[in-house]
Amino acid sequence: MKHYSLNHLKQLENEAIYVLREVAAQFEKPVMLFSGGKDSICMAWLARKAFSPGKIPFPMLHVDTGHNFDETISFRDKFLEEIGANLIVRTVQESIDKGRVAEETGNRASRNGLQTITLLDALKEFKFTCAMGGARRDEEKARAKERFFSFRDSFGQWDPKNQRPELWNLFNAQHNMGEHFRAFPISNWTELDVWQYIAMEKVPMPSLYFSHQREIIQRDGVVLAHIPGITDPQEDEVVETRDVRCRTIGDITCTGLSLSPAKTIKDIVNEVACTRTTERGGRADDKRSEAAMEDRKKQGYF
Repeated sequence: MKHYSLNHLKQLENEAIYVLREVAAQFEKPVMLFSGGKDSICMAWLARKAFSPGKIPFPMLHVDTGHNFDETISFRDKFLEEIGANLIVRTVQESIDKGRVAEETGNRASRNGLQTITLLDALKEFKFTCAMGGARRDEEKARAKERFFSFRDSFGQWDPKNQRPELWNLFNAQHNMGEHFRAFPISNWTELDVWQYIAMEKVPMPSLYFSHQREIIQRDGVVLAHIPGITDPQEDEVVETRDVRCRTIGDITCTGLSLSPAKTIKDIVNEVACTRTTERGGRADDKRSEAAMEDRKKQGYF
């Protein structure tokens, strides 16, 4: 890695740590969302550095759809224990059982969108005033509109036209009872920045990110993992075994896999540097409509 890249990564690290410390200073009850994906792992890693030698001063919250990869859950528990973070888990299944959401049905059913209500209920339950997430502006056009401190109204909804100005890294965290903020410490990072930082810091990663053989099906132009009972093949779909890896990790029903031989972080860095496909280009949930992400964010999705 060139010295310029190292300097660039240190600048991004310093910016993210500054935002994390601002959140801790300005909000009474912050929380960090943790999905077990690379971005949330990097955020947790940065949080440990930001507050070392003390403990991370806020808990991690995982909204579990119940359709996560087994590797994700195993890594989540081990990694958070190693860095000394407290974990809160709330599940979509609980929301379904309480009648808060209804399970989708049909060939393209997914629990991904249902997690919005679970998240909003958890924020209300614990009275969290700021939820930090690993969204980045380069991921998707709706996320490019986000500020570092993103205001949410008393219904948990996002209005991109009703956000606070951020001049010279001055953040306005004032809010009324029932309102909250989302904060995005790694907003200015790219996918390549994340992987170069992982390489520089030797951050542990779930095995899902590295090329491995897995049964897959291809649906609507997206390669999905074949998991019996969750992603059963339709009449026109064939189960194959291919070398694949994840670029993003989420609900199994919408996490598109990449056909890839990349088995090391160096391989991934080289692959990402050359790709012309966006990171979320394989996410089935983003293909439901042209404005799928923005619509979900306005309803409270992260």
